[in-house]
Amino acid sequence: MRRDPHGRPTPKRLAKRSQFFDPVHPCSFPGSSLKLSRNCSTRHFSLGSVRERMKSLTLSLSIILSASLQAADKPAHSAVTPEPRSGGWMKRHESFNQRVAKGNVDLIFIGDSITHAWESSGKAVWAKHYAKRNAVNLGIGGDRTQHVLWRLDNGNIKNIRPKAAVIMIGTNNSGDGRSTAEEMIDGVTAIVDKLRAKLPKMEILLLDIFPRGQRINAQRGKILQVNQVLSRLDARPHVTFLRIGHNFVSPDGTIAKDIMPDFLHLTPKGYEIWAKSIEPTLARLMGE
Repeated sequence: MRRDPHGRPTPKRLAKRSQFFDPVHPCSFPGSSLKLSRNCSTRHFSLGSVRERMKSLTLSLSIILSASLQAADKPAHSAVTPEPRSGGWMKRHESFNQRVAKGNVDLIFIGDSITHAWESSGKAVWAKHYAKRNAVNLGIGGDRTQHVLWRLDNGNIKNIRPKAAVIMIGTNNSGDGRSTAEEMIDGVTAIVDKLRAKLPKMEILLLDIFPRGQRINAQRGKILQVNQVLSRLDARPHVTFLRIGHNFVSPDGTIAKDIMPDFLHLTPKGYEIWAKSIEPTLARLMGE
């Protein structure tokens, strides 16, 4: 009977294998001075340790694959799916394209009706703070994140190189039956991502979604949760997140009518609060 390198009897069926492989010294070949590598000859592995390492590697790969599949399989939803609107909305959208085609744009404001109304309730404040900065208002009443995404893909920022953009969007996604908090976060983040891709040198001043409703309510709570997560975008290059919504709220948590007459849209006083709240940060981002 043949014996292994340690004197133990070796069944005939395994003897042939043992001539070529030593399980205790797997880096060497019995009966030969041949080594697999200089470093390998000094390492001894047990079969158990190899199995444990294989299990650990398999588990790690499984976790990575699972995370990748979850990200890939995350269903698209309305807040991140670019969508146009009709009627007067399209006419205003096209007017934006005509304006930016003329160039001379150093600052853009992106948003919904609250941004739109810089042209009415906020007109005097705009003239004071932004007209001299070659600012363009890209706000449309009723817009949600998906509508802004469509506009950014269809001419609103074509061939311009603004120094900065002020974004306040998402309140119209927050109503019941519209977007979840997670979907709102996705929508606003998608807008930031798109702006970074199309205008990589532009500074983005992302504002928190403003509070709404006369008193503390569930919708305000939802918006606060969204703002908490959106604040983390501040860590990205060329993105600054700024909370100013608290400046519209009284110490008792209510919103005064002389700031928001319908507890959503701003009065001239409200726009002055907005402008003063962002001025130091905006001036810095524009290099002034």
